[in-house]
Amino acid sequence: MSGRTHITRFRARKDSITAARLHVRAILTEWKLGGLIEDSILVTSELATNAVLHAKGTGDYFELGLRRRNGILVLEVADSYQWQMPELHKPALDDLSGRGLFLVDALSENWGVRPRNPGKTVWAHLAINRVARP
Repeated sequence: MSGRTHITRFRARKDSITAARLHVRAILTEWKLGGLIEDSILVTSELATNAVLHAKGTGDYFELGLRRRNGILVLEVADSYQWQMPELHKPALDDLSGRGLFLVDALSENWGVRPRNPGKTVWAHLAINRVARP
């Protein structure tokens, strides 16, 4: 089954992060992609957290997109904050935060950010038929 898409809006507040995780679990269960659920939930949690914490005050919502295309699950989180694009930084061992994109980078085949009007979309690709992590 290829070519499925699901997009949902969430209010830009902390309880929406949990709602987004539960939503991803439900959609991937429906799409019979159970092997991707845990990694997808973690990626979603990190991207949604960044949207809620760092784009706060620029819009009332963030959008979560799930797309199944050619053996890849694409997770996208879009917000209306356009002044700063996220960048990958390797956190120090004693850093209390700043590991979100580091985790996204480790769990995904590829990830990136693209501008939109207004704001940006941060996306991550997870291979549908990949070998499970140890």
